[in-house]
Amino acid sequence: MIAAEHSLVIDTAIDNVWHYVKDIRQWASLFPGCRECEVIDDNNSKWIIKVGAGGLVKTVNVLVTVEQWRGPEAVLFSYQLESEPVVGGGVYRAVAIDKNSTEITLQIKVEGSGQMAPMWEAMSKPLLPQMAKSFAGKLKNSIEEIYGQKTAMSPGPGWLAALRQRLKSFWLRLVGQKIKQ
Repeated sequence: MIAAEHSLVIDTAIDNVWHYVKDIRQWASLFPGCRECEVIDDNNSKWIIKVGAGGLVKTVNVLVTVEQWRGPEAVLFSYQLESEPVVGGGVYRAVAIDKNSTEITLQIKVEGSGQMAPMWEAMSKPLLPQMAKSFAGKLKNSIEEIYGQKTAMSPGPGWLAALRQRLKSFWLRLVGQKIKQ
C-alpha cells in the first residue's frame, strides 16, 4: 500500500470551502488527468483519468464512492479501478483557523493486488504525493478565486470567477451530470 498526505491553508471561511467541496464534480474538474466525471448519485461517480509515469500513459475508469459526507469538516471516500486490481481511499479534512482561513488536509492511499500489484505500487509511489499536492493546490486556487477576501466597498477580483462557477454548476445540473475537459 502507498499513501500520501498534503496540507495547506485556504484564505477563506470553512463554510465557503465546504460550499465548493461538497460538489464531487468540482473535485473531478481539478484532479490531475481527469477527462470526464459521470455522477451516478449523491455518493457515487465514475471518473475517466489519464495517468502516466515515464513513457507509460494509460486511461483508466475509476469508480469513486463517498463513504461519508461530514461537512464542513470531512469527506471520507474510496475508489476502485474498473479494469485493474487497484483500490484505494482517502480523507479530506478541514479545520477553521479563523473566520477567514481554513486548513485542509488530503490523505490518499493506493493498494494494488494480484500480479500487477508491484507495478501499480511502483508507479504510484512517486506519483501519489505529486498528485495530492497538485490537487490541493488547484483546490486552493479555485476556492480563493471564487471566495477570496473582499472589501466592503468592492466585490473583488474573484466575483466574475464566482459568477462563472455558479453558472457552470447551474448549467451542469440543468443539462446532466457530466463534465468534460
